[in-house]
Amino acid sequence: MTPTQAQTPASVIRRYEPGDREAVWNLHNDALHEVGAHLGSGDWYDDLRSIESVYLEDEGEFLVGVQEGHIVAMGALRRTAGERAAITRMRVAPGLQGRGIGQTLLDALHRRAAELGYATLHLDTTVHQTAARRLYEKNGYREVGRGPIGPFDCVYYEGHPGA
Repeated sequence: MTPTQAQTPASVIRRYEPGDREAVWNLHNDALHEVGAHLGSGDWYDDLRSIESVYLEDEGEFLVGVQEGHIVAMGALRRTAGERAAITRMRVAPGLQGRGIGQTLLDALHRRAAELGYATLHLDTTVHQTAARRLYEKNGYREVGRGPIGPFDCVYYEGHPGA
């Protein structure tokens, strides 16, 4: 297994491949609709149409979780400045949450962030996504602020790859 691959009892975490594009897009939409956090149509999701250039070719990473041949999870690491990067696009398929897939994915992103030399990671999630907030807090992320993103009240977190 490579450093960007990890395995849970039911899934494998691996690097995004171009053939994953439609499945990633569908998972993104399904997961956000499930938690009521979808912003609707707009350019705020354009990065998902350019994963190679936005993430893979710009000192970042984009990982997917595959279970029985289907993409059931996704998460990305995006360079923001110097030794800082954002954890973004974390999604686990509705119905599979709470089974450790998100933790395995976050662990793989932390390993990759350390490999790329990032010392500080930051992320955001909506206030009402309590399961996501518990995951991040359990992994050493601390709240550094709150504010709106579109119509949603969000929590901003900061952490470290080795936390």
